[in-house]
Amino acid sequence: MPETGQKTRYKVVIVGGGSAGIAVAAQLLRKSRELAGQIAVVDGASKHYYQPLWTLVGAGVVSREVTEREEAEVIPRGAVWIREAVTVFLPKENAVMTASGNKLHYDYLVVAAGIQIDWHKVKGLQESIGKDGVCSNYAYDYVQSTWDSIRQFQGGTAIFTQPHTPVKCGGAPQKIMYLADDSFRRSGVRAQSLIRFVSGTPGIFSVKKYADALQKVIDRKQIHTCFQHNLVEIRAEQKQAVFENLLTHERVVMPYDMIHVVPPMSAPDFIKNSPLAAADGWLDVDKHTLRHARFANIFGLGDCTNLPTSKTGAAIRKQAPVVVQNLLAQISGSPDYRQYNGYTSCPLVTGYGKLILAEFDYELIPRETFPFDQSRERRSMYWLKKELLPVMYWHGMLKGRI
Repeated sequence: MPETGQKTRYKVVIVGGGSAGIAVAAQLLRKSRELAGQIAVVDGASKHYYQPLWTLVGAGVVSREVTEREEAEVIPRGAVWIREAVTVFLPKENAVMTASGNKLHYDYLVVAAGIQIDWHKVKGLQESIGKDGVCSNYAYDYVQSTWDSIRQFQGGTAIFTQPHTPVKCGGAPQKIMYLADDSFRRSGVRAQSLIRFVSGTPGIFSVKKYADALQKVIDRKQIHTCFQHNLVEIRAEQKQAVFENLLTHERVVMPYDMIHVVPPMSAPDFIKNSPLAAADGWLDVDKHTLRHARFANIFGLGDCTNLPTSKTGAAIRKQAPVVVQNLLAQISGSPDYRQYNGYTSCPLVTGYGKLILAEFDYELIPRETFPFDQSRERRSMYWLKKELLPVMYWHGMLKGRI
């Protein structure tokens, strides 16, 4: 169980109790026993989720309950859990303010606040999500509606969207589409169905090797793609989706029978409106050291940062040791700083039992783990995602072991 206390000063304050914050806290405590009781994890959430499995929940493969734990179960022993949300950063005072008005002082701050899902930025989405064929894998409360929509689909037009903003797990918008295609074929409705992938991005994937492989999947599955079109409105009563052509700014209306929506995302508002934000609103950190660009005792990692790489759990797994090493080096006065090369990974499910494992760095150069061509669809990589990676997450990454 986590420690509790009423202290207002800590050696290290970690904002965020998701995968990034917990991984950093656990690794710090493993490497420096003196920090026990001196690390505060500040997060008001009562639950912790393994979100990479939500694609398979939405495809009817696993239940959503297996992705959920109590937050108290993942707080590492030796860390103090402060169950509040941070609302204000005061870096000149080495302090943060919480929603209750509590001021917490720190010597070092780690910001791992995740990403904000902006459901409200698509007109009509909040009113329609989770019912009548409008679904999304991007929230625990709605992910079951994706499987309901897929298994109840009787033919017609199925649209899968991706916004023009950065999103967590950039491959997820298309993964559920490939699984839906498989499901439609199994239920015998694919022949009377049109599948559209409508994305605000310029192409299917940023790394050519994997983009070429995914294009073959799209061709084989006869999926219609439409890029640089951003979803701006859901007209649920008419079953129409409205997109903005990002090149001409014209509005394009597409009918649907089901639509999987990936909502726009951004940095959390309390970061956007703080002295820690870059011009684009994301937490402003050096892309190699992960130290803040202007405040030397602040580090950041994960989805809330302006790091120019895909926002994935695999990226966090490589970022956390860099933050830990560099923070401890700063505490001790050591020059032994580590560098992060932008590594990220996107396990791209292309159907039931099939997966392309994309791994690459800042330069979009493949950095593959296994001694074979990972751009090929493989059953072994699918089982890696479904069975092994969740175990590594709960018992390795969150325990500070990997």
